[in-house]
Amino acid sequence: MTTTDPTTFGFSSTAEDVTAGVSLAGKTVVVTGCNSGIGMETTRVLALRGAHVIGTARTEEKAREALRALGIDGTPLACELSEPRSAAATARAIVGLGKAIDAIVCNAGIMALPAREVKHGHELQLLTNHIGHFTLVTRVLPALAERGRVVVVSSGAHMNAPKGGIAFDDLTLAASYQPWTAYGQSKLANILFARSLARRLPSGQTANALHPGVIKTNLTRHIGDEIFSRIDPKSLKTVEQGAATQTLLAAHPSVAAVTGVYFADCQPKEPSRYAQDDALAERLWHESERIVERLLA
Repeated sequence: MTTTDPTTFGFSSTAEDVTAGVSLAGKTVVVTGCNSGIGMETTRVLALRGAHVIGTARTEEKAREALRALGIDGTPLACELSEPRSAAATARAIVGLGKAIDAIVCNAGIMALPAREVKHGHELQLLTNHIGHFTLVTRVLPALAERGRVVVVSSGAHMNAPKGGIAFDDLTLAASYQPWTAYGQSKLANILFARSLARRLPSGQTANALHPGVIKTNLTRHIGDEIFSRIDPKSLKTVEQGAATQTLLAAHPSVAAVTGVYFADCQPKEPSRYAQDDALAERLWHESERIVERLLA
């Protein structure tokens, strides 16, 4: 197997570029949000390289339709991340397949809701983007392969998190909700989750987080075209480019031993100071455990 030199990957690399020469034959990967945007492209390319993809969407039908549209003989599963019982049920279904899971790509999410939404007593973006994936991943870990990888899609928007990083005293942001602050908190939580998980995994297993770039997909539906009109077109990525970093982390041999790192443009990148705070990461881990325990009780 001859793969492309990873030092040549960057902003313009596509998911196909970063997996050129990589064989995933015999591998099984999970992709959440397989039915649209960069999740669908990640699903397509991982399957193209030979992986069996377990694709999740909010309903099994949406996941099945996505796999069918891509011509993939994968496994469709329902996973409504804002419903902890759904995430836990999905995890049980994955473990019940009896397959070693070589990678979990935590791709699905929601972004910058214009008005504060609370579900099960929790702000919807934190519940969906972080708690949902925390519930899913921690329950799939028994099936993670000896060299399995957990890939958590965060965002450069984690820089918009509230003062202190995570507003533990007001997790629902009832006092001062701002769309980008709420989204930033959830994306910071994604990085902190990967950081804490990396320290808990046995040697050989890895967990990393990433910023995929700025891509106009269904995820950005709450932002509006006006904002995109103010963004330098040169800073925008295509869906194919946006899927590159997470696909690299899920599949490329050069990062097989890299763990607890934040990536952007297919390369390691230093995140915010809050994202490097191990005490904050530990506090979030334990708070997430308490939240999930209560929600599943």
